Amino acid sequence: MNINGTKDCYGCGVCATACPKGIIEISLNGDGFYEPHVTDTARCIDCGLCVKVCSYADNALAAPNKVVKSYAAWSRDAGVRRRCSSGGAAFEIGRSLIGQGYKVCGVRYDAAKGRAEHYTASSADELAATAGSKYIQSYTVDGFRSIDLKGRWLVTGTPCQIDSLRRFLRLRRAEERFVLMDFFCHGVPSMLLFRKYLAEKSSGWRRVTSVSWRDKQTGWHDSWVMSIDGERQDGGQHGGNGSATGGVTAVHTCTRLSQGDAFFRLFLCDQCLGKACYERCKFKYDRSSADIRIGDLWGNTFSTDEKGVTAVAAFTDKGREAVEQSGCELTVLPFETIAEGQMKTPPKRDCRYAKLGKMARDEAVTTAQMTAALDRHDLLMRLTYPMRHPLRMMRNIVMKRILRIRK
Repeated sequence: MNINGTKDCYGCGVCATACPKGIIEISLNGDGFYEPHVTDTARCIDCGLCVKVCSYADNALAAPNKVVKSYAAWSRDAGVRRRCSSGGAAFEIGRSLIGQGYKVCGVRYDAAKGRAEHYTASSADELAATAGSKYIQSYTVDGFRSIDLKGRWLVTGTPCQIDSLRRFLRLRRAEERFVLMDFFCHGVPSMLLFRKYLAEKSSGWRRVTSVSWRDKQTGWHDSWVMSIDGERQDGGQHGGNGSATGGVTAVHTCTRLSQGDAFFRLFLCDQCLGKACYERCKFKYDRSSADIRIGDLWGNTFSTDEKGVTAVAAFTDKGREAVEQSGCELTVLPFETIAEGQMKTPPKRDCRYAKLGKMARDEAVTTAQMTAALDRHDLLMRLTYPMRHPLRMMRNIVMKRILRIRK
């Protein structure tokens, strides 16, 4: 019994970490999402560990805890708060735990490999690469395999990664030495989409040196910004502003969601996500197997704040202690308040999903053509709304006339 027949799963990679023979690898499937496969079935000993740790194979949560306490949080360090996507609470929790002898397994973007990946941070300086959201699926295997189960660790990841990891830690009787932190997850977009977008933005460049997904230069509420830095040889073409440094020119480009950025439009339309993000996601809102859940505290409470505020929910006493020892500015609020702007149920696929997936797989199709397809769909929905909802339209017309008469 093994995971060799598993398709379109969460791609968490914990099965590869658990395999005692080291014969499970994680790679991108044809749609651009991580998927496991057994590299040598003859060496499989049918121990079943890969299935036992697989969150995708179980409809239940590994740890169905209730929220113990919830907070609005932000770093007291203005620099940390400015660099992080929301309020910097995740960084401060990590820095605090490192000070207590923990190591952190978090996520950074590796520009050379063109992917987000889990890695180990043993100091605040090493932890810096975790700052800021990475809105792509992370490759976990190397990072998770580097974890010493006899040590104390903070591990961060998507809810499905953390759920599977908890199952693994429980089997290895190491759960008590770990603090697990996930986040309010929207879903993961296809790496085919991201690579297509990145290739367009860096066309003519020698290489990409960094990518970031959030920037609060114009405020937290307008911080959905794709910012890409790189290099090109002098005399080459580039797509952004450049500054000369010898024979190589540093180049930079950035676009905002508010300016129509293609990546964010396609990601947030909810039609370019992994299949498991629709049918099999069991982690929305207050459903988590982590000790701590974090995210942006969107909603009315901090609608005028432009520095950034983190929503923090502690699901265990261990998680609560880690939050309260982090040194963050904390305000206790009901969970309903901190999660006001978060998804309560998984997104649903519509007719755009298959079309956008096909376009993402076609190397000749651009992200501009993909967003144009979104625009055509939106226009069609507006034009056909009266035919699709005649009673609703009639009620709206009647209500408008009643209001006019009353005025």
